[in-house]
Amino acid sequence: MRSINGTGLIVAGLVATLAALLFPVWSYEDRSGTSLDRLDAETVSTEFGPLSALDRDFISKVRLAGLWELPAGQQAEARGTTKAVQTAGEHLVEGHTFLDARVREVATRLNLELPNQPSPQQREWLAELSDADGDAYDAMFANILRAAHGKVFSVVAEVRATTRNSLVRTLADDANTTVLDHITVLEGTGLVDFDELARDAASAAPDPVTRSPAPPGPIGTPSPATPVSPSPTFPLPPPASRPKPTEPALPEKKKKPEKGAEKKGKREARGKAEGHVSAIPRPHAE
Repeated sequence: MRSINGTGLIVAGLVATLAALLFPVWSYEDRSGTSLDRLDAETVSTEFGPLSALDRDFISKVRLAGLWELPAGQQAEARGTTKAVQTAGEHLVEGHTFLDARVREVATRLNLELPNQPSPQQREWLAELSDADGDAYDAMFANILRAAHGKVFSVVAEVRATTRNSLVRTLADDANTTVLDHITVLEGTGLVDFDELARDAASAAPDPVTRSPAPPGPIGTPSPATPVSPSPTFPLPPPASRPKPTEPALPEKKKKPEKGAEKKGKREARGKAEGHVSAIPRPHAE
């Protein structure tokens, strides 16, 4: 009886081990859900390069942005109570007029269909703006539009970094410039709630699989820096700059004698010269 029980335990252990080895093979066999598989399956060929699903979604989002942000900009030009809000509205109108023309051009060349109505969420934002006025309108305009542009900005960056289509790449360049300009003027109103933007981004992001400990925060007063003396066994490198070359010594100039001494010297020299002249013999009288 004990032998049978021991054999059963051995068999059960072998079965469990075999199942553990075969499960990963079974779970991944004939599955096409990997990122590379989806990329290949959802990409179409064009004369301007492969066009992925992300590329097509980006083109659609550029069009949707113009469908609601352009009228929002026109509204801000008319209803904004500060010059900064009105300026932001002008930038929205100009930027999305340009960007909408660009996205329609790209869609035509790629034979893509574009949306003609804002999304339900975008229509809701427009309705909220229409119901507000005064200072409340200014703050709502700045924060709704800034949050929307921040989400689009990340999509533009991803597309620009990964697309293999030349038309999509140039459209991403134009979108990046336009969206960044709009973010800048919206923040220039002084009404953007950055704390709310951070909370919104944190709540929308998925939790990481593993959480690494956060780095330590700033300390109150940093300790003073302690200079380190070089080791006597480790020679210092030569100086980066050469010493200034020494200039050659100039010959000393002869000191000019004083005026009285100069005349005296001349007289002495003339006397010496006369003393060295040999006397001319006079002829004898006959």
